[in-house]
Amino acid sequence: MDMNQHTSSPDSSPSTSSALEGSTSHSKADIKLTQYSHGAGCGCKIAPSVLHTMLSGMKSGPHHPSLIVGNDTKDDAAVVDLGDGTGIISTTDFFMPIVDDPHTFGRIAAANAISDIYAMGGTPLVAIAIFGWPIDTLDEEVGGWVLEGGRSICEEAGIPLAGGHSIDCPEPIFGLAVTGRVPLENLQKNAGAQPGDVLFLTKPLGVGIISTTQKRGDVHPDHLAAAVGSMQALNAVGAELAAIRGVHAMTDVTGFGLMGHLLEMCQGSGTQAVVNGQAVQTFEGVATYHAQGHVPGGARRNYSSYGAHIDVPEGFTRDLACDPQTSGGLLVAVHPDNAQEVQELLSSRGLPDAPIGRMLPRGEVLSSGHTIVWKD
Repeated sequence: MDMNQHTSSPDSSPSTSSALEGSTSHSKADIKLTQYSHGAGCGCKIAPSVLHTMLSGMKSGPHHPSLIVGNDTKDDAAVVDLGDGTGIISTTDFFMPIVDDPHTFGRIAAANAISDIYAMGGTPLVAIAIFGWPIDTLDEEVGGWVLEGGRSICEEAGIPLAGGHSIDCPEPIFGLAVTGRVPLENLQKNAGAQPGDVLFLTKPLGVGIISTTQKRGDVHPDHLAAAVGSMQALNAVGAELAAIRGVHAMTDVTGFGLMGHLLEMCQGSGTQAVVNGQAVQTFEGVATYHAQGHVPGGARRNYSSYGAHIDVPEGFTRDLACDPQTSGGLLVAVHPDNAQEVQELLSSRGLPDAPIGRMLPRGEVLSSGHTIVWKD
Protein backbone atom coordinates (compact mmCIF):
# COMPACT_ATOMS: atom_id res chain seq x y z
CA MET A 1 0.00 0.00 0.00
CA ASP A 2 1.05 3.62 -0.42
CA MET A 3 2.26 5.87 2.36
CA ASN A 4 -0.89 7.91 3.07
CA GLN A 5 -0.62 11.53 4.18
CA HIS A 6 -3.01 13.24 6.56
CA THR A 7 -2.24 16.95 6.81
CA SER A 8 -2.77 19.17 9.84
CA SER A 9 -1.92 22.83 10.33
CA PRO A 10 -0.42 23.54 13.75
CA ASP A 11 -0.50 27.21 14.73
CA SER A 12 3.09 27.32 15.89
CA SER A 13 5.87 25.15 17.28
CA PRO A 14 9.48 25.41 18.48
CA SER A 15 10.62 23.98 15.15
CA THR A 16 8.84 26.66 13.08
CA SER A 17 11.25 29.36 14.25
CA SER A 18 14.15 27.19 13.11
CA ALA A 19 13.02 27.17 9.46
CA LEU A 20 15.78 27.60 6.91
CA GLU A 21 14.45 30.64 5.07
CA GLY A 22 15.04 30.66 1.34
CA SER A 23 16.47 27.14 1.36
CA THR A 24 14.91 24.46 -0.79
CA SER A 25 17.68 21.87 -0.59
CA HIS A 26 20.58 21.11 1.70
CA SER A 27 23.05 18.31 2.33
CA LYS A 28 22.97 15.83 5.18
CA ALA A 29 25.87 17.70 6.76
CA ASP A 30 23.66 20.80 7.07
CA ILE A 31 20.95 18.98 8.99
CA LYS A 32 20.88 18.63 12.76
CA LEU A 33 17.63 16.82 13.38
CA THR A 34 17.91 16.94 17.17
CA GLN A 35 17.40 20.72 16.97
CA TYR A 36 13.90 20.15 15.65
CA SER A 37 12.54 18.08 18.56
CA HIS A 38 12.03 18.63 22.27
CA GLY A 39 12.90 15.01 23.15
CA ALA A 40 15.22 12.32 21.88
CA GLY A 41 14.56 8.69 21.03
CA CYS A 42 13.00 6.53 23.73
CA GLY A 43 13.62 9.38 26.17
CA CYS A 44 10.35 10.76 24.71
CA LYS A 45 8.37 7.99 26.38
CA ILE A 46 5.70 9.05 28.83
CA ALA A 47 6.86 8.32 32.38
CA PRO A 48 5.62 4.95 33.74
CA SER A 49 3.50 6.46 36.53
CA VAL A 50 1.83 8.93 34.16
CA LEU A 51 1.16 6.20 31.61
CA HIS A 52 -0.33 4.02 34.34
CA THR A 53 -2.79 6.79 35.20
CA MET A 54 -3.80 7.15 31.57
CA LEU A 55 -4.28 3.41 31.06
CA SER A 56 -6.36 3.11 34.22
CA GLY A 57 -9.10 5.00 32.38
CA MET A 58 -9.44 2.22 29.79
CA LYS A 59 -12.09 -0.45 30.16
CA SER A 60 -10.89 -4.03 29.98
CA GLY A 61 -13.24 -4.86 27.11
CA PRO A 62 -14.46 -8.31 26.05
CA HIS A 63 -12.33 -11.41 26.50
CA HIS A 64 -10.51 -12.64 23.39
CA PRO A 65 -9.49 -16.29 23.88
CA SER A 66 -6.84 -16.20 21.15
CA LEU A 67 -5.06 -13.17 22.67
CA ILE A 68 -2.38 -14.76 24.85
CA VAL A 69 -0.28 -11.65 25.55
CA GLY A 70 -2.02 -8.31 26.06
CA ASN A 71 -1.85 -5.41 28.52
CA ASP A 72 -1.79 -7.31 31.80
CA THR A 73 1.95 -8.05 32.08
CA LYS A 74 3.46 -4.93 30.42
CA ASP A 75 5.12 -7.03 27.74
CA ASP A 76 6.85 -5.70 24.64
CA ALA A 77 4.15 -6.77 22.17
CA ALA A 78 0.77 -8.42 21.77
CA VAL A 79 0.59 -12.08 20.73
CA VAL A 80 -2.33 -13.89 19.13
CA ASP A 81 -2.47 -17.71 19.09
CA LEU A 82 -2.90 -18.97 15.52
CA GLY A 83 -3.92 -22.43 16.68
CA ASP A 84 -1.06 -24.20 14.93
CA GLY A 85 1.58 -23.97 17.63
CA THR A 86 2.67 -20.48 16.57
CA GLY A 87 1.61 -16.96 17.42
CA ILE A 88 1.46 -13.66 15.56
CA ILE A 89 3.35 -10.85 17.32
CA SER A 90 2.16 -7.26 16.84
CA THR A 91 4.06 -4.20 18.06
CA THR A 92 4.71 -0.55 17.30
CA ASP A 93 7.34 1.99 18.33
CA PHE A 94 8.18 5.50 17.16
CA PHE A 95 9.93 8.60 18.47
CA MET A 96 11.66 11.90 17.70
CA PRO A 97 15.30 12.19 16.51
CA ILE A 98 18.06 10.98 18.82
CA VAL A 99 20.82 11.75 16.28
CA ASP A 100 21.31 14.57 13.77
CA ASP A 101 21.82 12.51 10.62
CA PRO A 102 18.45 11.70 8.97
CA HIS A 103 19.45 8.33 7.51
CA THR A 104 20.90 7.18 10.83
CA PHE A 105 17.78 8.35 12.67
CA GLY A 106 15.69 6.17 10.38
CA ARG A 107 17.91 3.17 10.98
CA ILE A 108 17.86 3.55 14.77
CA ALA A 109 14.09 4.02 14.93
CA ALA A 110 13.53 0.95 12.78
CA ALA A 111 15.95 -1.24 14.75
CA ASN A 112 14.27 -0.14 17.97
CA ALA A 113 10.80 -1.06 16.71
CA ILE A 114 11.82 -4.46 15.34
CA SER A 115 13.53 -5.27 18.67
CA ASP A 116 10.17 -5.94 20.34
CA ILE A 117 9.67 -8.93 18.03
CA TYR A 118 13.05 -10.39 19.01
CA ALA A 119 12.38 -9.72 22.69
CA MET A 120 9.30 -11.93 22.49
CA GLY A 121 11.41 -14.73 21.00
CA GLY A 122 10.07 -14.27 17.48
CA THR A 123 11.20 -13.34 14.00
CA PRO A 124 9.83 -10.34 12.08
CA LEU A 125 7.66 -10.77 8.98
CA VAL A 126 6.71 -7.30 7.74
CA ALA A 127 6.80 -3.64 8.80
CA ILE A 128 4.86 -0.49 7.94
CA ALA A 129 6.07 3.03 8.66
CA ILE A 130 4.76 5.65 11.09
CA PHE A 131 6.04 9.01 9.83
CA GLY A 132 5.49 12.60 10.93
CA TRP A 133 7.29 15.49 9.24
CA PRO A 134 7.35 19.32 9.65
CA ILE A 135 6.75 20.06 5.96
CA ASP A 136 7.17 23.83 6.30
CA THR A 137 10.45 23.46 8.21
CA LEU A 138 12.38 20.56 6.72
CA ASP A 139 12.72 19.56 3.07
CA GLU A 140 10.91 16.54 1.71
CA GLU A 141 14.27 15.18 0.57
CA VAL A 142 15.45 15.03 4.18
CA GLY A 143 12.34 13.04 5.10
CA GLY A 144 13.20 10.64 2.31
CA TRP A 145 16.59 10.02 3.86
CA VAL A 146 14.87 9.04 7.12
CA LEU A 147 12.56 6.62 5.32
CA GLU A 148 15.44 5.06 3.42
CA GLY A 149 17.32 4.54 6.67
CA GLY A 150 14.32 2.67 8.05
CA ARG A 151 14.00 0.61 4.88
CA SER A 152 17.68 -0.37 5.03
CA ILE A 153 17.31 -1.81 8.55
CA CYS A 154 14.20 -3.71 7.47
CA GLU A 155 16.29 -5.19 4.67
CA GLU A 156 18.94 -6.26 7.19
CA ALA A 157 16.17 -7.93 9.22
CA GLY A 158 15.00 -9.75 6.09
CA ILE A 159 11.59 -8.05 5.91
CA PRO A 160 9.87 -5.54 3.61
CA LEU A 161 8.90 -2.03 4.60
CA ALA A 162 5.55 -2.47 2.93
CA GLY A 163 3.84 0.90 3.38
CA GLY A 164 2.72 3.11 6.22
CA HIS A 165 1.04 6.37 7.17
CA SER A 166 2.35 9.95 7.29
CA ILE A 167 1.22 13.26 8.78
CA ASP A 168 2.42 16.86 8.71
CA CYS A 169 3.38 17.63 12.30
CA PRO A 170 5.54 20.11 14.26
CA GLU A 171 8.43 17.71 14.99
CA PRO A 172 10.02 14.84 13.05
CA ILE A 173 8.66 11.45 14.12
CA PHE A 174 9.53 8.03 12.72
CA GLY A 175 8.97 4.43 13.68
CA LEU A 176 7.39 1.18 12.59
CA ALA A 177 4.48 -1.10 13.27
CA VAL A 178 5.94 -4.61 12.99
CA THR A 179 4.36 -8.03 12.67
CA GLY A 180 6.27 -11.18 13.58
CA ARG A 181 5.78 -14.85 14.32
CA VAL A 182 6.93 -17.05 17.19
CA PRO A 183 6.73 -20.76 18.04
CA LEU A 184 4.64 -20.67 21.20
CA GLU A 185 7.09 -22.98 22.96
CA ASN A 186 9.71 -20.21 22.55
CA LEU A 187 7.45 -17.28 23.49
CA GLN A 188 9.07 -15.01 26.07
CA LYS A 189 7.00 -12.97 28.53
CA ASN A 190 7.82 -10.80 31.54
CA ALA A 191 5.78 -13.15 33.70
CA GLY A 192 8.06 -16.08 32.92
CA ALA A 193 11.03 -15.13 35.12
CA GLN A 194 11.69 -17.49 38.03
CA PRO A 195 13.54 -17.19 41.35
CA GLY A 196 17.18 -18.15 40.89
CA ASP A 197 17.31 -17.11 37.22
CA VAL A 198 20.55 -15.49 36.10
CA LEU A 199 20.28 -12.10 34.34
CA PHE A 200 22.14 -11.00 31.21
CA LEU A 201 22.05 -7.66 29.34
CA THR A 202 23.20 -7.72 25.71
CA LYS A 203 24.18 -4.04 25.19
CA PRO A 204 25.97 -1.42 27.31
CA LEU A 205 24.07 1.34 29.14
CA GLY A 206 24.44 5.09 28.74
CA VAL A 207 22.72 5.96 25.45
CA GLY A 208 20.54 8.61 27.10
CA ILE A 209 23.50 10.36 28.71
CA ILE A 210 25.51 10.32 25.47
CA SER A 211 22.61 11.60 23.36
CA THR A 212 22.01 14.42 25.86
CA THR A 213 25.70 15.34 25.66
CA GLN A 214 25.49 15.32 21.86
CA LYS A 215 22.49 17.63 21.86
CA ARG A 216 24.50 20.09 23.98
CA GLY A 217 27.49 19.86 21.60
CA ASP A 218 29.98 18.33 24.04
CA VAL A 219 30.24 14.69 22.96
CA HIS A 220 33.46 13.07 21.71
CA PRO A 221 32.95 11.69 18.17
CA ASP A 222 34.28 8.25 19.12
CA HIS A 223 31.88 7.95 22.06
CA LEU A 224 28.94 9.02 19.91
CA ALA A 225 29.94 6.58 17.17
CA ALA A 226 29.98 3.67 19.62
CA ALA A 227 26.50 4.48 20.93
CA VAL A 228 25.10 5.07 17.45
CA GLY A 229 26.54 1.78 16.23
CA SER A 230 24.93 -0.05 19.13
CA MET A 231 21.54 1.58 18.53
CA GLN A 232 21.59 0.45 14.89
CA ALA A 233 22.43 -3.15 15.81
CA LEU A 234 19.49 -5.54 15.55
CA ASN A 235 18.67 -7.70 18.58
CA ALA A 236 18.27 -10.70 16.27
CA VAL A 237 20.00 -12.94 18.82
CA GLY A 238 16.68 -12.91 20.70
CA ALA A 239 15.18 -15.70 18.59
CA GLU A 240 18.23 -17.88 19.29
CA LEU A 241 18.15 -17.09 23.00
CA ALA A 242 14.47 -17.98 23.18
CA ALA A 243 15.21 -21.43 21.77
CA ILE A 244 17.62 -22.24 24.63
CA ARG A 245 16.07 -24.48 27.24
CA GLY A 246 15.90 -22.62 30.56
CA VAL A 247 15.46 -19.11 29.14
CA HIS A 248 12.34 -18.03 31.01
CA ALA A 249 11.88 -14.34 30.17
CA MET A 250 13.18 -11.56 27.93
CA THR A 251 12.50 -7.89 27.38
CA ASP A 252 14.36 -5.11 25.61
CA VAL A 253 15.68 -2.24 27.70
CA THR A 254 14.46 1.04 26.25
CA GLY A 255 12.89 4.27 27.55
CA PHE A 256 12.16 3.17 31.13
CA GLY A 257 15.82 2.29 31.70
CA LEU A 258 17.29 -0.95 33.05
CA MET A 259 15.56 -0.56 36.42
CA GLY A 260 12.17 0.18 34.90
CA HIS A 261 12.16 -2.81 32.57
CA LEU A 262 13.58 -5.15 35.20
CA LEU A 263 10.87 -3.92 37.58
CA GLU A 264 8.22 -4.83 35.00
CA MET A 265 9.75 -8.31 34.80
CA CYS A 266 9.71 -8.63 38.60
CA GLN A 267 6.12 -7.43 38.90
CA GLY A 268 4.91 -9.63 36.07
CA SER A 269 6.55 -12.77 37.46
CA GLY A 270 6.10 -12.13 41.19
CA THR A 271 9.84 -12.00 41.86
CA GLN A 272 12.53 -9.65 43.13
CA ALA A 273 16.04 -9.03 41.78
CA VAL A 274 19.56 -8.08 42.73
CA VAL A 275 21.87 -6.40 40.21
CA ASN A 276 25.66 -6.62 40.30
CA GLY A 277 26.57 -3.11 39.24
CA GLN A 278 30.22 -4.00 38.59
CA ALA A 279 29.12 -6.37 35.81
CA VAL A 280 26.91 -3.86 33.96
CA GLN A 281 28.76 -2.50 30.93
CA THR A 282 28.58 1.19 29.99
CA PHE A 283 29.71 3.17 26.98
CA GLU A 284 33.05 4.94 27.29
CA GLY A 285 32.76 8.54 28.48
CA VAL A 286 29.40 8.16 30.22
CA ALA A 287 30.73 8.76 33.74
CA THR A 288 32.62 11.86 32.59
CA TYR A 289 29.60 13.32 30.83
CA HIS A 290 27.46 12.70 33.88
CA ALA A 291 30.00 14.54 36.04
CA GLN A 292 29.70 17.47 33.62
CA GLY A 293 25.96 17.60 34.24
CA HIS A 294 24.72 15.90 31.07
CA VAL A 295 21.80 13.96 32.52
CA PRO A 296 18.67 13.31 30.44
CA GLY A 297 15.43 14.48 31.99
CA GLY A 298 14.02 11.02 31.30
CA ALA A 299 16.38 9.46 33.85
CA ARG A 300 15.02 11.65 36.64
CA ARG A 301 11.41 11.15 35.48
CA ASN A 302 11.94 7.40 35.49
CA TYR A 303 13.26 7.43 39.04
CA SER A 304 10.41 9.64 40.15
CA SER A 305 7.98 7.08 38.72
CA TYR A 306 9.39 3.88 40.22
CA GLY A 307 12.07 4.94 42.70
CA ALA A 308 10.09 3.65 45.67
CA HIS A 309 10.60 0.09 44.38
CA ILE A 310 14.38 0.17 43.86
CA ASP A 311 17.45 0.59 46.05
CA VAL A 312 20.18 2.20 43.93
CA PRO A 313 22.95 4.50 45.19
CA GLU A 314 22.24 8.17 44.51
CA GLY A 315 24.24 10.02 41.86
CA PHE A 316 25.80 8.52 38.75
CA THR A 317 24.75 4.95 39.53
CA ARG A 318 21.09 5.89 39.96
CA ASP A 319 21.00 8.03 36.83
CA LEU A 320 22.69 5.25 34.83
CA ALA A 321 20.30 2.58 36.16
CA CYS A 322 17.32 4.76 35.15
CA ASP A 323 18.90 6.17 31.97
CA PRO A 324 16.42 5.90 29.07
CA GLN A 325 17.90 3.64 26.41
CA THR A 326 17.02 3.79 22.73
CA SER A 327 17.28 0.49 20.86
CA GLY A 328 18.89 -0.98 23.97
CA GLY A 329 19.87 -4.56 24.65
CA LEU A 330 17.88 -7.61 25.65
CA LEU A 331 17.44 -8.36 29.35
CA VAL A 332 17.43 -12.16 29.66
CA ALA A 333 16.43 -14.33 32.64
CA VAL A 334 17.72 -17.91 32.42
CA HIS A 335 17.92 -20.92 34.74
CA PRO A 336 21.43 -21.24 36.29
CA ASP A 337 21.91 -24.65 34.61
CA ASN A 338 21.58 -23.00 31.18
CA ALA A 339 23.43 -19.76 31.90
CA GLN A 340 26.68 -20.98 30.34
CA GLU A 341 24.92 -21.73 27.04
CA VAL A 342 23.53 -18.20 26.98
CA GLN A 343 26.95 -16.81 27.86
CA GLU A 344 28.61 -18.75 25.04
CA LEU A 345 26.03 -17.59 22.50
CA LEU A 346 26.42 -13.95 23.48
CA SER A 347 30.20 -14.24 23.40
CA SER A 348 30.09 -15.76 19.91
CA ARG A 349 28.09 -12.72 18.73
CA GLY A 350 30.50 -10.23 20.31
CA LEU A 351 27.88 -9.10 22.85
CA PRO A 352 28.31 -8.44 26.60
CA ASP A 353 28.26 -11.90 28.17
CA ALA A 354 28.80 -11.40 31.90
CA PRO A 355 25.84 -12.16 34.20
CA ILE A 356 24.58 -8.89 35.74
CA GLY A 357 22.34 -10.25 38.50
CA ARG A 358 19.76 -12.79 39.51
CA MET A 359 16.07 -13.11 40.28
CA LEU A 360 14.93 -13.74 43.86
CA PRO A 361 11.71 -15.13 45.30
CA ARG A 362 9.18 -12.53 46.41
CA GLY A 363 9.38 -12.07 50.14
CA GLU A 364 13.14 -12.47 50.41
CA VAL A 365 14.29 -9.69 52.69
CA LEU A 366 15.78 -6.79 50.72
CA SER A 367 16.66 -3.34 52.03
CA SER A 368 13.58 -1.38 53.11
CA GLY A 369 11.29 -3.78 51.27
CA HIS A 370 12.49 -2.80 47.79
CA THR A 371 11.84 -5.03 44.76
CA ILE A 372 15.30 -4.48 43.18
CA VAL A 373 18.64 -3.83 44.86
CA TRP A 374 21.74 -2.61 43.00
CA LYS A 375 25.00 -3.75 44.59
CA ASP A 376 28.41 -2.41 43.51
